[in-house]
Amino acid sequence: MAGLAATFGSGAMTNSIDELEYTDLILATGTNTTENHPVIGMKIKRAVKQQGTKLIVIDPREIDLVKYAEIWLRQKPGTDVAVFNGLMNVIISEGLYAKKYVEERTEGFDALKTTVEKYTPEYVEKISGVPAEDLQKAARMYAKANRASIIYAMGITQHISGTDNVKSTANLSMLCGNVGIEGGGVNPLRGQNNVQGACDMGALPNVYPAYQQVSNEDSRKKFETAWGATLSSKPGMTLMEIMAASGSGAIKALYIMGENPMLSDPDLHHVKKELQNLDLLIVQDIFLTETAQIADVVLPVTGFAEKDGTFTNTERRVQRVRKALEPPGEAKTDWEVICGLAGKMGYPMQYSSAQQIFEEITSVTPSYAGITYRRIEKEGLQWPCPTHEHKGTKFLHKDRFSRGLGLFTAIEFMPPNELPDKEYPFLLSTGRVLYHYHTGTMTTRAQGPSERCPESLVEINPADAEKLGISDGQLVKVTSRRGTLEAKSRITTKSAPGSIFMNFHFTQAPVNILTNPALDPTGKIPEYKVCAVKLEAA
Repeated sequence: MAGLAATFGSGAMTNSIDELEYTDLILATGTNTTENHPVIGMKIKRAVKQQGTKLIVIDPREIDLVKYAEIWLRQKPGTDVAVFNGLMNVIISEGLYAKKYVEERTEGFDALKTTVEKYTPEYVEKISGVPAEDLQKAARMYAKANRASIIYAMGITQHISGTDNVKSTANLSMLCGNVGIEGGGVNPLRGQNNVQGACDMGALPNVYPAYQQVSNEDSRKKFETAWGATLSSKPGMTLMEIMAASGSGAIKALYIMGENPMLSDPDLHHVKKELQNLDLLIVQDIFLTETAQIADVVLPVTGFAEKDGTFTNTERRVQRVRKALEPPGEAKTDWEVICGLAGKMGYPMQYSSAQQIFEEITSVTPSYAGITYRRIEKEGLQWPCPTHEHKGTKFLHKDRFSRGLGLFTAIEFMPPNELPDKEYPFLLSTGRVLYHYHTGTMTTRAQGPSERCPESLVEINPADAEKLGISDGQLVKVTSRRGTLEAKSRITTKSAPGSIFMNFHFTQAPVNILTNPALDPTGKIPEYKVCAVKLEAA
């Protein structure tokens, strides 16, 4: 994430998945790991049961991992910064932090210390609802562990304070000397396959491959030489900025690949208007998604099993992908379509294979420079892998941070953009379920997952259901300031009183009609995890 780049380089997992099984403590926050990352979830369960690893869960929902946790801090949605500041308040005031590490490897500690002074456990309890004694217990557990790993996912990033939340995880980890050691670190679990690879390849508005800044003249000249083209020094737009520019007419044409904003973006009524304002909308995908249905041109491409190439997973591991099936009809691989279009627009891109493209990648991407198809024939390598002799990097920042010293950031708590009131008394949070993936483009078309989870449900706490006279399985109406939808209720203690939860996989109950498009000012990520709604029997 952009906010972490100064200290951590790329917003990648600092450590490896396997290390979770052999660490002393795992702090899981904003990650429903067993449903969103089931393989990693299994490793965490195994660590707790077989290795005696301690687990702290910080989550507003009673997720499956709570059963395995030594302690569960159930914070109000959107109060993560306060909770992290409270943990650090206890650790600093009780002298439990890694003094030598802080002195030798970090800067900015005094400002952090001053800021967290007021976040006493009692003060944090008022903001977050987390009992003061539970906060103290969790802080001591984390600080006293020899090695502790923090894992998080989109429950941390999808807030207007998303960047602040991520920086807070870094603050806590560095405070206890957990960055740059095996079994430690700050480990974001990527939300989709190859998100890490896409970011590594420069699919972000402000960087070239390997996070080389577009505003840096040396980087720009290097890529101009490699690509034989003149490049702009101005960073591009983020997804939500692109949508707004489409709506205002500043952007006339949009080319969308493998993304389905008509189900995944917040405030969907608005998204539809913005996309329909374009002169030209092109969608490149494997199915006719909700977004493809309103496109002017649809380009059919191959699925993962119909092409060669590489994926880079959540632990920075670059892995081979091999073609197992012939693609149907006239479907082409993504790179062939892009090269064909570039050629027609006067810029010849003449590659003969995915391997040839990968060889170019390694020539301009220092962290990938030592990786070859031959070296990853059987098993992937973790970047940074700068030379052909290098064995890949299991964990980052061993002796120093990419910027030299690790930077503490003093952060104040700021409440979510939209809180419950008389008219909209409930908090809605969104997420995924085990059986479906993102906008359901593939999984809702598959028989097995659809039988296990055929529809979106509104998870309601029993106390709220009783007050509203709603029974399990009854149709309910959920309304926010942006729209209304109907879905069946599921009465469960997973949701706290005053909160409801819905998944966003189904076009029949497109939950992002309701969600708030307010953005994190730095990362430009929308506040999917908190919005105010009202709830009634349909």
